[in-house]
Amino acid sequence: MHVALALVTCPPDRADALATALVEAGVAACVNIVPQIRSVYRWDGKLCRDDEALLLIKHRADRFDALREAVLARHPYELPEIIAVDLDRGHAPYLDWVLRATS
Repeated sequence: MHVALALVTCPPDRADALATALVEAGVAACVNIVPQIRSVYRWDGKLCRDDEALLLIKHRADRFDALREAVLARHPYELPEIIAVDLDRGHAPYLDWVLRATS
């Protein structure tokens, strides 16, 4: 089993509730909230700039689908950013804890 890091952006006022729901549902072991980032992107042909929060979600790589579904069920955006990166290195006791916390 492997650990992954998912990156999800959301409105700052929804970040805590979303992070809490993911941990309570057991699909995330830990979620760090970076409270303020600025996203610049094109949507529907328009250049957009939004203040967002960034969620750093540690989870079991083999449970990404469950994590994605949990985010989609609670996220206010039409097309939320949900990106996962497999972690091939890290502090072994911490990675073991992530696996135990999400089994």
